Amino acid sequence: MIKEHYLRNYLSELPDFVFSYIEEYYNGESINTQLGYSLDVRVFLTYLRTYKYPDIKSNEDFTLKHIDSVTPSDLIRFKAYLREYETEYTSPAGRRVRRICRNSAFGINRKLSAVRGLFIYLYKTEQISQNVTDKVDFVKLHQKIKKPLTSQETLRLIDVIYNGEKYFEGRTLTEYKNKKLRDIAIFTTYLGTGVRVSELVNLKVTDVDFNTQSFIVTRKGGDQQEIFMPVQVNNALYEYLDPEGENPRETGPLFLGRSGKQLTVAAVEKTLKNYCYAVGITHPDKTRPHALRRTFACRLLEDGVDIKMVAELLGHKNIEVTHRYYAQYSSQKRREIMQGLDVLRTDEKPSEEMPSQDI
Repeated sequence: MIKEHYLRNYLSELPDFVFSYIEEYYNGESINTQLGYSLDVRVFLTYLRTYKYPDIKSNEDFTLKHIDSVTPSDLIRFKAYLREYETEYTSPAGRRVRRICRNSAFGINRKLSAVRGLFIYLYKTEQISQNVTDKVDFVKLHQKIKKPLTSQETLRLIDVIYNGEKYFEGRTLTEYKNKKLRDIAIFTTYLGTGVRVSELVNLKVTDVDFNTQSFIVTRKGGDQQEIFMPVQVNNALYEYLDPEGENPRETGPLFLGRSGKQLTVAAVEKTLKNYCYAVGITHPDKTRPHALRRTFACRLLEDGVDIKMVAELLGHKNIEVTHRYYAQYSSQKRREIMQGLDVLRTDEKPSEEMPSQDI
């Protein structure tokens, strides 16, 4: 509700055509996505007010004529501006605060994507005469390979989640025992199905069907998909929900936090990090929830599952995204091959020495 309140406030300060763009173009997307693109468009309009239209007093005063007059040169300068710029906002206490914003290549591209989406929407709906954003290139990204958990790390993580009594003591042990069944269910489901953390926390009790050993997940974009559960996932969820117990839950969020409300993404991230640190897993890429999704994908590829099927199981609409996981898996296999290479051929018998010849 808080984020929806912020979204309404942001959109109220933007032109009506931006409101329509967010409402129609991102219909079905998460509130975080709508918030992000609203903020990105606000940055663009603020830039135009500063450097192209100084007579415009507020972002709400922009008209379609202003947008139609934007040139490729304006967009190129905007792309350079995004590297570092100053922004001003009102704090909850009512004070005006200024700060410097810096964007990585990824951040620049995300803001350019929001602006490009706005122009495409306005052009397709015949509200502007041209789309100049297709003349501006995105910043080239250098893809960093993020590694999955190794087999040994996965086993250590599973051990601490199932047998935390060996690792924790005092108050930490008490907290572990109170949420043990829930955490086993969460991370077994994560490792066994590869769903996104946002999809995981949004699951409802009614989404799970133990008769078909599956659950329904709402993917990015709003599409629903039936996920079939491995036996271990089915058993972990069954023990957590205890449908044959005295007070079985039949409705509401599947995973609950300490307050009894729906578990948050931040809570899952914090919990996973604590478990990882307990068993010596400290690499930043491996202590985030997405590492478990990455591990799930790489394991499927290692088992010979076709990459198109992996894409479907992960909920990827674009198989190019899945190829990133393949690159990670391929890197691991190259390492195994090279480490197993016997450079000196020590397994072969040395050849007989050739008799020396006098010259």
